[in-house]
Amino acid sequence: MPVSLRINGKPTTVDVPPDMPLLWVLRDTLDLKGTKFGCGIAQCGACTVHLAGVPVRSCSIPISAVAGQSITTIEGLSRDGSHPVQRAWEAIDVPQCGYCQAGQLMVAASLLKTKKNPTDADIDAAMGNICRCGTYNRIREAIHKAAAMSATASATSRDDDGEA
Repeated sequence: MPVSLRINGKPTTVDVPPDMPLLWVLRDTLDLKGTKFGCGIAQCGACTVHLAGVPVRSCSIPISAVAGQSITTIEGLSRDGSHPVQRAWEAIDVPQCGYCQAGQLMVAASLLKTKKNPTDADIDAAMGNICRCGTYNRIREAIHKAAAMSATASATSRDDDGEA
């Protein structure tokens, strides 16, 4: 059954069984390997993508449920690694093994859309993804850094436009 949707801003049609999880469509059909399989029961968060801008666990969503919708994967967060969370993750050297990090980044990016300057409590409440290496303190530090980078970029662009 053909299903049409937008993946990372591009119209896409896939012909897969309607009950195939979005994760496997992304990885196996579209060759977008950044989204990882972790647990298969929507608990760990390694498979997190944005569905219409909201973080969701792609391992538990059938492709038929996302027809016509917009999906952003880690590959679509930025083309060149310039998204503030990606830059902050690199600056803080967050990953240890790195397996969970795509999902962590997707949740962090979503958090920063709604909370420009999140507190530790905001971060702890939003970040439900599991990191087997235990890099939670570095994740929190990187989110704070990404928030500061975003605030600086916003202030700079306002200054460049001649606005205060």
